Amino acid sequence: MHGRATICGMIAQYNNTESTPGPRNMALIIGKRLRLQGVLVGDHAALQPQFVQDVSAYIRSGELKYSETVVEGIEKGYDAFVGLLRGENTGKMIVSLTR
Repeated sequence: MHGRATICGMIAQYNNTESTPGPRNMALIIGKRLRLQGVLVGDHAALQPQFVQDVSAYIRSGELKYSETVVEGIEKGYDAFVGLLRGENTGKMIVSLTR
């Protein structure tokens, strides 16, 4: 009862040519009094300086770990971009030009 879900990050669906299947039993949203809300990172831009300070400390200490996909070389940039749209990456998709 009274559950909440924040929804963001739908990049893997941007280029779908068919409708994305939705959840079944949407009527349960009413009966369970659920709240669904979309969010964009820009909605909280004022919090960025504090976020960077806090999270960078967690990363430095090892308390927070992250994954990212790194593709080597500009010649693979197109494939990396298409892979990003297909959801083939883990975390950020980075095209490294310096390695």
